[in-house]
Amino acid sequence: MDAAKMSNHPSILITGANGFTGQHACEYFSHAGYEVIATTRSKTNMSSNIQQEHLDLLNHKEVYHLISRTKPQYLLHLAGQNNVSDSWEDPLSTLEANVLSTAYLIDALHRINPSCKILIIGSSLQNQSITEYPSHPYSLSKALQSILAKGWSHLYNLHIMEAKPSNLIGPGYSNGVCALFAQKIVKMEQGKMQPMLEVHNLLASRDFLDVRDAVSAYDMIFQKGVAGETYDISSGELRSLGEIVNELKQLSTIGFSTKSANNMLGDQQKVISSHKIRQLGWENKIPFQTSIKSILDFYRQNEHNSLSL
Repeated sequence: MDAAKMSNHPSILITGANGFTGQHACEYFSHAGYEVIATTRSKTNMSSNIQQEHLDLLNHKEVYHLISRTKPQYLLHLAGQNNVSDSWEDPLSTLEANVLSTAYLIDALHRINPSCKILIIGSSLQNQSITEYPSHPYSLSKALQSILAKGWSHLYNLHIMEAKPSNLIGPGYSNGVCALFAQKIVKMEQGKMQPMLEVHNLLASRDFLDVRDAVSAYDMIFQKGVAGETYDISSGELRSLGEIVNELKQLSTIGFSTKSANNMLGDQQKVISSHKIRQLGWENKIPFQTSIKSILDFYRQNEHNSLSL
């Protein structure tokens, strides 16, 4: 019998568990008293109290068998292809990873465990609807994923919700701009790079939210969210890349200069309103400065495993 079925604690299936958000989600829900079932594409080291499942979410039979064995009460669907550049190179794989995996999971739950609460994680990078021209194949795949989720929720009376976080930051391995800056600065501190940080556009602005605040929002949606709803999750404050660089300069042990190829005001993200999730009682608690410091400290401690730059 699976560990999740031997306990009175609620069980949650987390896909993409070895990703940036997935690792934080596993830790959060485990500490919150959930029985965590974590799916990964490859074997990875995880806490002994987490049930790890290694499977291919594009294999319908494997997904069906997983749901049959575990019957989770909650599904946090994080797995997928989230790299815009990769989506241009291989759009079909992006569609498969983001649309088919979602369809297989929802279909299995519909047939085996229809009472499960499902939360699909979208992105602030996706277009708002399929009627808009997508800006890249990744956006198209996420729009289709959203339509699929809402359609299944309506057609089969399933409790499916969607969350669309802004740019997530925090400790851990990430391809985000803040993590990339931090990695380079750590290499500068160690004398492995010249003290020069190249930034495409210092005036480009984004909404940055700590990943740990985002995960707490996901829990709030599970407990209080309404089926069929989409919840935008953001800090509500735009920050320029120049502000991030200045924050990192104050935290760095060395001085470094900055080179910018383009300082145009056109690259501004729209302010993302998170009023729906805030009405449920959620609020972001981790200050931006704390997030930036935690990123820099993480790469100082794990520099030998950093992504190649």
